[in-house]
Amino acid sequence: MTTDSPANRRAEARHPVHFEVDCTSGDTFLYAHITDISSMGIFISTDKPLPVGTALQLAFTPRADAGQPTPQRLELTGEVMWSTTGQVAPDKPGMGVRFDHAAPKTRSRLLELVRAIAYLDVTTDIKP
Repeated sequence: MTTDSPANRRAEARHPVHFEVDCTSGDTFLYAHITDISSMGIFISTDKPLPVGTALQLAFTPRADAGQPTPQRLELTGEVMWSTTGQVAPDKPGMGVRFDHAAPKTRSRLLELVRAIAYLDVTTDIKP
């Protein structure tokens, strides 16, 4: 990865996930998967990334862990900041999306989700 790659410009670490996501922009509807997340944005895996600068409405439901209450669907807005379009042999096609400022309640739920995922990442990496 180059020093100018999107991963090296992130303010916060992203954590691997696999959530189904519905993306809407005007008349365009895209059903795809989130493959990583931070409190600032997500990477959406899709063979048809939208152009940089595209405003999106995003909706996804995080997976519930066993014994946990069923999570509520998160609805956010965002903007495509970069995509793999035009790259030579991208290892994973898709687009990086930065979240727009959300309502305080939605922002709080997003932060709780990311903190829980980050905690699971840390505890999963610990070897006995």
